[in-house]
Amino acid sequence: MSEDNVLQRNAIAQAESEGPHLVWSEPAAPSNDEPVVARVPLRQKGPATEPGASPPRNPAQPVSGKPRAGNFLGRRPMVSAIGGILLASVLGAGFIYLDNAERFQSTDDAFIAARQSSLAPKVSGYITAVPVTDNQHVVAGDVIARIDDRDYRIALEQAEAQVAAAQASIANIDAQLDVQAAQINANQAQVDQAQAALVFAEQQAARYEHLEQTGYGSVQNAQQYSSQLHQQQAALASAQATLKLAQRQLESLKAQRKSAVANLAQAEAQRDQAKLNLSYTTVTAAQSGRVVNLGAAAGQFVQPGTNLTIFVPDQIWVTANFKEIQLDHMRPGDPVTLQIDAYPGRTIRGHVDSVQPGSGTAFSLLPAQNATGNYVKIVQRVPVKIVMDNPPTDVALGPGMSVVPSVRINPAPSYYERLRKIL
Repeated sequence: MSEDNVLQRNAIAQAESEGPHLVWSEPAAPSNDEPVVARVPLRQKGPATEPGASPPRNPAQPVSGKPRAGNFLGRRPMVSAIGGILLASVLGAGFIYLDNAERFQSTDDAFIAARQSSLAPKVSGYITAVPVTDNQHVVAGDVIARIDDRDYRIALEQAEAQVAAAQASIANIDAQLDVQAAQINANQAQVDQAQAALVFAEQQAARYEHLEQTGYGSVQNAQQYSSQLHQQQAALASAQATLKLAQRQLESLKAQRKSAVANLAQAEAQRDQAKLNLSYTTVTAAQSGRVVNLGAAAGQFVQPGTNLTIFVPDQIWVTANFKEIQLDHMRPGDPVTLQIDAYPGRTIRGHVDSVQPGSGTAFSLLPAQNATGNYVKIVQRVPVKIVMDNPPTDVALGPGMSVVPSVRINPAPSYYERLRKIL
């Protein structure tokens, strides 16, 4: 190929890449001696037209002057319609979602809580039996552990013997009181007899004294009956003194009886304490729940307060730490939907029981001291107690398990709920 042909092809390729605005030159007539070289269009530099000249025609524009249908919507009407429907559906779905979401407040900072406690004996001794195992469910009164009770039974028998002795002492004093009451009655009869004899002696003495003064009686008789009067007066005084002594002895017996009654009460208290100590040898569950982290074993010697196991009661709830900006419309009694991470297929219903009057950090072991140092405002978390209305009984729920609660703060039905009812 000649050099002129190569130059011609390069020029044509450059012209095709530079665009349609071209100026053509007339090709020269071929001669027999020189090869034919085509004139190539050259890109026009500067403006496409000179003053007063018409602008060059766009090759994409038809000769009639009407614009071609180069618009995407015009070329693809079906695709445009489907796109518009999809756009409207997305906007409508977004609106329905936002309308439904604004009626709920949710948080992932929520956990199951319970008042778990450790079970410990009140008496010391060797454990003889542990009839439960780890994670076992028990009801109120079920036995958790038994302690050797022989020493405590002997102490109870001793206390009961002391009670019997105190009761016998009281019975003996009661008998003495009856005897003393009879003695007092006898002494009172003697006093009455002495008083009657004294009255007769006074009358006799007065009579014979009058006869002696009038000369009808002897002086001897007057003196004799006067002596008898003094004897009866002395006998009456002696009987009265004996009566007082018997009465004083009665008061002494009554005081002894009070002391015996106090001794009986003390003995009964010791007996009751011995009964309690004997009952403490059997460690039972105070309420329904589960035995967790069991540490008791047969043959182990335990002291009062030794941790035998952790007890988790059946009464549980959810502590949800909501942001303080989420509590504006949250009130006790609002319905709650609970999703438990351990059982994602279950939906548990509940309600807001109470809202803690203060943030969680305010009641922590080391509360924040915002009055010192530099202060940066942080949205606080406030614990909200949520009670389950239908807690599941076929699965194990315990403290610390993660829950996602959703509290309904607006009872009005959303558009989503209305559509669900219609569909």
